[in-house]
Amino acid sequence: MLGLLLLHVLASCLWLGHSEVVTSFETSCPQFFFREIPPNEALEPQKPAWICQRYKNQYYFATLYDRKMRIPVYSAYIYQPGPGKRPKTWLVEPQLVGPAYPKTMEKEWTLLNRYNVTLEKLSQSQAILHDYKNLTGLNRGHLNPNGHHDDYNSRMATFTLTNIVPQDEKLNGGAWNNYEQQTMIRRTQGCKTTYVIVGAVPGNNYIAKGRVNKPSHLWSAACCMVDNYMKAWAVIAENDKNQVQLLTLGELEDMLTELYGRGQVSLFDIDCPRE
Repeated sequence: MLGLLLLHVLASCLWLGHSEVVTSFETSCPQFFFREIPPNEALEPQKPAWICQRYKNQYYFATLYDRKMRIPVYSAYIYQPGPGKRPKTWLVEPQLVGPAYPKTMEKEWTLLNRYNVTLEKLSQSQAILHDYKNLTGLNRGHLNPNGHHDDYNSRMATFTLTNIVPQDEKLNGGAWNNYEQQTMIRRTQGCKTTYVIVGAVPGNNYIAKGRVNKPSHLWSAACCMVDNYMKAWAVIAENDKNQVQLLTLGELEDMLTELYGRGQVSLFDIDCPRE
């Protein structure tokens, strides 16, 4: 009996290690963080979910998801921009519903029709397509943008609602887009590998009858190696103004420490320069 119990526990551990929703980024998909060190616990929400974002049996980035607010806390990825079509299909995360569901992100329709998940059960675990309908002044804002990836599957993987927040439409199409598409190109000149973390600070307002939080701020930080030295930079934007503020990594971490109020925030390994 004891042997069977131990086998069951071992099987459970193995399942956790290879599933989409994981227990830790240190042991699952750490490759999306510089030196395999994710941000510290100061960003963790009350009801966290660690997601290794998997599409067609490959991991493309990592997301810390806030189950209560139904928005991502941050998404971490490696910057590899390239030309290509912008996907149009939106996906959801089956394993937020439960570990018995697929490890790879799926269309809402697939979960409802092929796996017999009810819309109510899906909506309890995460944001759904209906939450983002009929928005005024807001749209679906990517944390990890599809334009920072160089093939169709990696861009498609960013079209999961676990990587999306309600973002001010002027900011999303204006200053934030300029940062993603222009400033990043300039800043990454000479970088070998650029590690990026993009996040959202929960705000006091909600969409979808209080289901999905509208962040008060969006932020992004990057760290890379150039020749024989490291460089880092960061930005933050209020989510009701079309302005992006360029910061040092240290300045952003201090601002996030105040905004989250859960202790000193550390986004990257200590070798990324804070000045």
